[in-house]
Amino acid sequence: MTKMSSRGQVVIPKVIRRSLGLQKGTGLLVFKIGDSIVLKSPGIAPDKALETNLKAIRKKIRRLGITREDVEAEIKQLRRSRKKATT
Repeated sequence: MTKMSSRGQVVIPKVIRRSLGLQKGTGLLVFKIGDSIVLKSPGIAPDKALETNLKAIRKKIRRLGITREDVEAEIKQLRRSRKKATT
């Protein structure tokens, strides 16, 4: 169990960080699947595992009806919100 800080930060337990080789500054992919949040290490995966993950992600995207335009709009919105936060 972990708690989220007021800044949206969470702590990944040490035993999990060590088992996955996660270190300070490691980037993680964040996905919302239903009412769950999934953190995925983008580390180099074997080709087969990567292919399997990409197929699952593409299938989910198609099922949700997400378009390239949707993704671009989300990126623009995120950049605007980050820009406002720094000014």
